[in-house]
Amino acid sequence: MRFRVFQDSHVGDRKGNEDRVGYSYSRNVVLLVIADGMGGHMKGEVAAEIAVTEITRRFQQEARNKLKKPAEFLVSAINSAHRAIVAHAVEMNFLESPRTTVVACVIQAGRACWAHAGDSRLYLLRGGRLVAATQDHSRVQQMIDMGALTPEAAARHPDRNKIFSCLGGVVPPQIDVSREMDLQTGDTIMLSTDGFWAQIPASLISTLLRKQDVVGLIPGLITEAYRRADGDSDNISVVALTWENQDDDTVKDTTQMLNEEEFSTSSNTEQLDVAVPPDDVTEADIEKAIAEIQDAIRKVPR
Repeated sequence: MRFRVFQDSHVGDRKGNEDRVGYSYSRNVVLLVIADGMGGHMKGEVAAEIAVTEITRRFQQEARNKLKKPAEFLVSAINSAHRAIVAHAVEMNFLESPRTTVVACVIQAGRACWAHAGDSRLYLLRGGRLVAATQDHSRVQQMIDMGALTPEAAARHPDRNKIFSCLGGVVPPQIDVSREMDLQTGDTIMLSTDGFWAQIPASLISTLLRKQDVVGLIPGLITEAYRRADGDSDNISVVALTWENQDDDTVKDTTQMLNEEEFSTSSNTEQLDVAVPPDDVTEADIEKAIAEIQDAIRKVPR
C-alpha cells in the first residue's frame, strides 16, 4: 500500500479538547477514526478516548492479515466501543454516561468502507469534486431531508448541534455503513469533527487539493477554520489520507518494513507519507496554504 496521511487536533476556543483522532495500518489494511466527545455531557473526552482506543484495539486484533468483512467489522467495533463507554460509566459511578460521535474508515485491497454515528463526517474527494460523504445524524439534517431547511440556514439554526445517534447513550447507536468503494490514484478520504467541517466547505477542500497534497494543505485549513469561527471555535480535528499510485515501482513502499502481523499506529497529531519520507510542514508552508485558502474563499460560496 502507498498513501499519504496527515492528522491534527486543535482545541479551538474551548477550555479543553474533547476530540480524539487516530489511524493504524498494517501491510494490507488501514484504519482511520475520529470521535468528538459531546458537550453538555460530562467527560465527553473520556468517551471519545475510549471510542478511538477500542476501535483501534479491535482493528489490530482482527486485521492481522486482512478483514474478512470490513463493513461488519466497523459495525461490531463501533458497538463494542459504545458498550465500553457505558461499562466505564458504571464502573466509575458516573451520574450519566459520557457520549461521543464517531466516524471510522477501513481501506483494504484498494477499496474503502466507512461507518459513523452522529455528525462527525467523512468526505471522499476525487478530481476536484466530492464523490461521497456521510449523512449527519442530526435534527437539522432531518429538516434538510424533509425540505424544511436549506443547508445554508442549517448552519445558523439553534438546533444545529442536536444529534440523535451517539456512543454512550441510553440506547445503542444508529450506525450507517457505506458500500465498499474502489479508490483511484489521488483520491482523498477526509474525516473531521464539526469544528472543521462547519467552517470549511467540501467544495473548497476539493479545489485546493488539486494544488496541494494533504500534508501541505490541512494545517492551513485548520488555521482557516479557527479564524472563520471568529472567537467561538469548537475543537477542530482532521485526519486525511490520499491514495497513491500502487504500481509506481520507483517509489519506496515503507510498509515493507512491517512484518505481516505488525501495526503502525498514531493518535492526535502526526503527518506521514507511507510511500516516501515526509517533509516537515514549515510556517512558510502554512502561510502559503492560508493565502491560497483565502483566495479560494472569495471564489466559493459559503
